[in-house]
Amino acid sequence: MKPLSGLDGMFLHLETPATPMHVGSLSLLELPANHRGDFRKAVERHYARRLPLAPVLGRTLAALPLQLANPLWVQADDVDLQYHIQRVVLPQPGTQEQLEECVGRLHSVALDRTRPLWMVYIIEGLRSGQAAYYTKIHHALLDGQAAVMLARVLFDPTPRGKRVPKGPASLANRGEHPGLGTLATVALKHDAAQYLKFVRGLPDIVRTLTGLRSGASGTASPQSAGSSGFAPRTPLNVAITGERGFAGVSIPLDQIKSVAAAHDATINDVVLAICSGALRRYLSHHGGLPSEPLLAAVPISLREPGNTEYTTLATMARVGLATDIANPVRRLCAIRDATTATKSTAARAKAILPTDFPSFGMPWVLHWLASIYGQTKLANLVPPLANVVISNVAGPPVPLYFAGARMTGYWPLSIVQHGLGVNITVESYAGAMGFGITAARSAVPDPRRIAEHLLAAHAELTPRRRAKTRR
Repeated sequence: MKPLSGLDGMFLHLETPATPMHVGSLSLLELPANHRGDFRKAVERHYARRLPLAPVLGRTLAALPLQLANPLWVQADDVDLQYHIQRVVLPQPGTQEQLEECVGRLHSVALDRTRPLWMVYIIEGLRSGQAAYYTKIHHALLDGQAAVMLARVLFDPTPRGKRVPKGPASLANRGEHPGLGTLATVALKHDAAQYLKFVRGLPDIVRTLTGLRSGASGTASPQSAGSSGFAPRTPLNVAITGERGFAGVSIPLDQIKSVAAAHDATINDVVLAICSGALRRYLSHHGGLPSEPLLAAVPISLREPGNTEYTTLATMARVGLATDIANPVRRLCAIRDATTATKSTAARAKAILPTDFPSFGMPWVLHWLASIYGQTKLANLVPPLANVVISNVAGPPVPLYFAGARMTGYWPLSIVQHGLGVNITVESYAGAMGFGITAARSAVPDPRRIAEHLLAAHAELTPRRRAKTRR
């Protein structure tokens, strides 16, 4: 039995039909040449063997009476793998566009809270002969870094797979069934501990905030915030519906590293610059590019080295995307300078940023506020704090195998919200950077257009290609 952290609980309480709060990924799998039989069945057997190594996949929610505080995670009696692992067959001809449309539809459906909060879909019928592996899991269970840890359990460095220590064939002997009294006691103890922690840390919080305020005095810049402190309004920043679209593209990692080295920038700076160039192009054809620079909400990990807890340990920072600068190199340099300032501030604030806090009264209050915010479409009226979410996660550098199949491509999916209709999540895999564009279709009807603009923005930053485009 494990209490949800305050941050993990928020992902549950802010969920509505228009804003499901799960993350996911799409992989392409090259089946072994000697493969025979039902691959979905092979995946089911693979999960059955790995479940003892990943108890997070057996967690289910136990709610408190009247939702007075966060629910608790308890271990399920069993995990119905026939339900959690399903097959989808694409219609002919089985193109990449059909695959992306299918994944967008699957990503639109919220997870069943009466079961462990994850699903797997084996998608067949691709023209390439490959199988696709789409999985989604609730953000209340893990963040990007924790997802990488889970991947190490599920994926293997060789086709034969790792040796799994002998363990129980199912989770049946670990099921938890606490009574209401036990649930309430654990939840109240958790909240009391968080209140005490806050009081004890209050002097440090005050000192840090005072230092940040004095350090930031007179340093405001349109590269880190708009003149009003808000982001400019765009067609991306509207109230949304629950329908999702998805598109993915891959860019060679060595090319991104080369651009970064040429301009004393980081890989993340180049990723932001590529996204900036793509959004410039997209908005120029869809609603107009604002004169003020767009702002990105960028997750920052708070996970300490060695922390292997399956939970969310991250916060958000705002970074200017310099979309008011036409020259791609000058834009990259402006982003590099903006991220340097953001890192300095985040490093000083890291010690006081909480990921756990008391939840008494929060579940129904937050859910009510989220529902009202969506129903009234306030996002169409309230100035946005950011225009897009851009996240970058370091993934495995070598090829991996899943149930004996080689993973040849990988793209992450994430969350969009009212007022933030596009999320670009990037993860490296085996020498490539996979850009996954998750979009609310009410804001971006065809995310494939953004994907194409990402490739064009990368091309204009690559020295060899940039020389050809000069006029």
